[in-house]
Amino acid sequence: MTYFYVKALHIIFVITWFAGLFYIVRLFIYNAEANLKSEPERSILFKQLALMQNKLWYIITWPSAILTIIFGAWLWYLYGSLPTWLLVKLCFVAGLFLYHLSLHVILRQQEKGIFKYSSQQLRGWNEVATLFLVIIVMLAVVKQMLSVAWAIAGMFALGIVLMIAIKLYKKFRKD
Repeated sequence: MTYFYVKALHIIFVITWFAGLFYIVRLFIYNAEANLKSEPERSILFKQLALMQNKLWYIITWPSAILTIIFGAWLWYLYGSLPTWLLVKLCFVAGLFLYHLSLHVILRQQEKGIFKYSSQQLRGWNEVATLFLVIIVMLAVVKQMLSVAWAIAGMFALGIVLMIAIKLYKKFRKD
């Protein structure tokens, strides 16, 4: 019984963590685009976007990441073993956490007025979370039935589709 409550809470916090990861990069994009505007529009946008970024990051995203890890560890304890699929999933979760930390670095840079990445580059970086989402969910649901070859092929295919979509968006946005 406990297992299912812990699993439900784990899933809820995974969802809110990903929501935060997806939306924070969208705010980075808006901030990078606001940086190209003239005053007073730039200052007004910076102030509003900084407020939104901080609330999203520190009230939703970080707590969700931490609670996801806590409930995930609890699930692992309740599961009682470490099968191969779970070990692989945990490696991708570690990668996701590194991605999370990279977004924290970008947030801190933008807070200081440092814009190292264009809005287009940030759009591409946003899709990294999509790849992690697909891989982690597939590993969690399909488990040991997942063929490594098909998983790798699917990951590359999804990556290619996402990059094509970003390039098409850029083309149509300019026109």
